[in-house]
Amino acid sequence: MDSLFSHPESDSTEPRPDADQLEPLIFTIVVPATIQHAFMGFTDHPHLWWPLEEHSVYGAGSHVEFEENLILETSEAGETSVWGTIDDWQPPLSFHASWYPASTPLWSTELRVAFRAVDDGTEVRLVHEGWEGAEDPAATRASYAEGWPGVLANYSRFMGGAGA
Repeated sequence: MDSLFSHPESDSTEPRPDADQLEPLIFTIVVPATIQHAFMGFTDHPHLWWPLEEHSVYGAGSHVEFEENLILETSEAGETSVWGTIDDWQPPLSFHASWYPASTPLWSTELRVAFRAVDDGTEVRLVHEGWEGAEDPAATRASYAEGWPGVLANYSRFMGGAGA
């Protein structure tokens, strides 16, 4: 895609699924930590586990953080890109954000991450939905379906888990 206003050409005559028919992405992992530590590891230290070389606006060397009601990335040169706006903050149980890395709030999806105690530590459940808010809903969902497992594996390893 060349710009925010360009649209992919479609050679297919098959109908594209409606955005409201696209199922949410749901990923669940268990990390060997208390709820408080799992929440803090996710929200206070993403710069230590987020794979910026693969999933970022500015690439390796940048810094991602939760700051007030924002999730943002800062480049080595000091440029910032807002990835999301937090609209529900319930530490250490959950947070919800409109999610739009490398885009604008106009093309946002919804992200909820919840933390729950289980026998082996803390279950972390990530639900990504609201595809109707994306510029290209099906492609956006497919991209995150591929990307979230690796991101969560990095987080799991950071928290002392297996990362799988």
